Amino acid sequence: MRPIAPILRCHNIEDLRQRAKRKLPAPMFHYIDGGADDEWTLRRNTTAFDHYQLLPRYLTDVSKIDVGTHVLGCDLKLPFFLSPTGMSRLFHHHKELGVARAAARHGTLYTLSTLATTSLEDIAKVSSGPLMFQMYVLKDRGLTRELVQRAKQAGYKALCLTVDTAIAGNRERDRRYGMTMPPRLTLRSIFSFAASFDWGFHFLLDPDFRLANVADRVDALGKGAMALIDYIDSQFDRSLTWDDAAWLVREWGGPFAIKGMSAGDDAKLAVSIGASAAILSNHGGRQLDGVPAPIETLISIRQAVGNQLELIVDGGIRRGTHVLKALALGANACSIGRAYLYGLAAGGEAGVDRALTLLGEEVRRGLALLGCKTIADVRSDHVRKLDARCAVHL
Repeated sequence: MRPIAPILRCHNIEDLRQRAKRKLPAPMFHYIDGGADDEWTLRRNTTAFDHYQLLPRYLTDVSKIDVGTHVLGCDLKLPFFLSPTGMSRLFHHHKELGVARAAARHGTLYTLSTLATTSLEDIAKVSSGPLMFQMYVLKDRGLTRELVQRAKQAGYKALCLTVDTAIAGNRERDRRYGMTMPPRLTLRSIFSFAASFDWGFHFLLDPDFRLANVADRVDALGKGAMALIDYIDSQFDRSLTWDDAAWLVREWGGPFAIKGMSAGDDAKLAVSIGASAAILSNHGGRQLDGVPAPIETLISIRQAVGNQLELIVDGGIRRGTHVLKALALGANACSIGRAYLYGLAAGGEAGVDRALTLLGEEVRRGLALLGCKTIADVRSDHVRKLDARCAVHL
């Protein structure tokens, strides 16, 4: 897909974020952009990367660069893939279909959320790339088993269980800006909706915001607009335990990731139930505020499990150098959420394509400048933590 001129004038993820802010009604933008409570963890997810320095090696042959990797049973052309994000129709009418097509063009994995506005079967039809399906274990366990079987039949390569959502986080921006699902025009939001002409036009053409994978079993949204936090909170099963996770591993029988890890002991338990990967994540700073950034937990978790788990850093990644720092500290790959949602909101499928192009170019350039030819060449001696003594000299 050829990006439109305004998208080509976006030269980094922050540029896409600024364009997304101009394109979206305020409730939708702040739903992407916001976090829980004081948003300390949200900010920390990105700023924590600033505490690590890259140490390049020179006079190495970097005439040919390969940024591909193998993770979750899939060969990827990029060392990062796309995290699950719910309800992409909120941000652009291309919704999850456009995201999946862009990911496939770049040869990387797309993870579809249980709470998507496109069915997992429809995604499989349009994507030629590898797919992972993300699960919330909902109160209806029959629905959970049904979703697993549907993902198998549709050819998904891996399954992901999100475990950090026993209850919804306190996302005050959503309440402040009147975020509901489906979207609802109010006196408070009318000017914002009116200013977002393109979004509003397509909203009138296609107001279908149903959660396509669970629409036949969960009818909460059919009862009218409700606060998104309240809806999500009503569906999560607070009784979820490691026994349930082990049951899901057995039900799936293939590459299996547990998303929401921040402690080494939990990673050891993931190994014990047969998981193949841990996604180090705090839900983008949208659940418990005050927890560490994923990049800060990586070393201790790698020490706890060795090479028994693939470790994926998810949270705060806005630059290719962030990806390289994570790899040097022991990650097998990274995953991105907001970075591609800003692209989606900024320009639909072309915007997602632009986000992946920019990050991919940054990784390739950074890898060459680091003195490495492949992702496997990135080692622990390519990074060091910035301490107070170093900071004085910078």
